[in-house]
Amino acid sequence: MAKQISYQETARRKLKIGADKLANVVKVTLGPKGRNVVLDKGFGAPTITNDGVSIAKEIELEDKIENLGAEIVAT
Repeated sequence: MAKQISYQETARRKLKIGADKLANVVKVTLGPKGRNVVLDKGFGAPTITNDGVSIAKEIELEDKIENLGAEIVAT
């Protein structure tokens, strides 16, 4: 598979989009009125959780560079 290479503003923008996507999913679970999130792993039954760490570990985005941004935030 070919490598995807991004430079400068394009790379920064995609990394930020990935980080923002992860943050938006995790932030709804925070606080005393935190909501649940459904995770579909592609096999078996979907998982319902409100644990931000579990959600952050399971998120995988389509775009590779956006996914890197999400992984940076999750670690």
